[in-house]
Amino acid sequence: MYNLHNKIKFDNDFLLCLNIFRCLVIANKMFSRTVIRERDFMQIGEKIKQLRIRTGLTQEELASRCDLSKGFISQVERDITSPSIATLVDILESLGTNLPEFFKEPEIDNIVYKQEDAYSTEDEALGYKITWIIPNAQKNGMEPILLKLKPGGRTSEYSPHAGDVFGFVAAGAVTLWVGRKKWKVKKDECFYYAAGETYLIENHTKSDAEVIWVTSPPNF
Repeated sequence: MYNLHNKIKFDNDFLLCLNIFRCLVIANKMFSRTVIRERDFMQIGEKIKQLRIRTGLTQEELASRCDLSKGFISQVERDITSPSIATLVDILESLGTNLPEFFKEPEIDNIVYKQEDAYSTEDEALGYKITWIIPNAQKNGMEPILLKLKPGGRTSEYSPHAGDVFGFVAAGAVTLWVGRKKWKVKKDECFYYAAGETYLIENHTKSDAEVIWVTSPPNF
């Protein structure tokens, strides 16, 4: 009877210790997640800075709107100091947003596109077909297209614009015109130039040609 009693007591003590250990593990995980969230909350300076720049405000102008000093805004943007919740609300309102929007997790845009996502336009007279392989790329920093040229075909002439142009010849060979100068570009060769002059591409061969053509900023 004594041994059985001791065994039951030991089992109960063991279960109690096991439950305490489990609680400590859970508490440690919860604390770790809380610390990470608090650290992320503290590192808001760069986000405020980018928001201020997009709004077109200087540090001094933002400080004036919030009844704060320029030095304080500078320290916040460099994560040297942290504003109170009330001060952060004032700053965000001056920047045209609010707490929920500011801390909302950014949505991940699609980064892989399939053939059915693309759309094309064709000019039979000039002998070219352009496929926009990334939909709505005009809102991005660059715009890639797939250019297909029939033998003797050519693109329209593009006007000069700010930015750069890159191309890779995936099939055939083409002639690249930039201003009054021209270059022959063969399969697996590429080109890169500033778009400060008019430019176009033509197919001087008797075979079809394909070019991956990219402008930055978008211009096609």
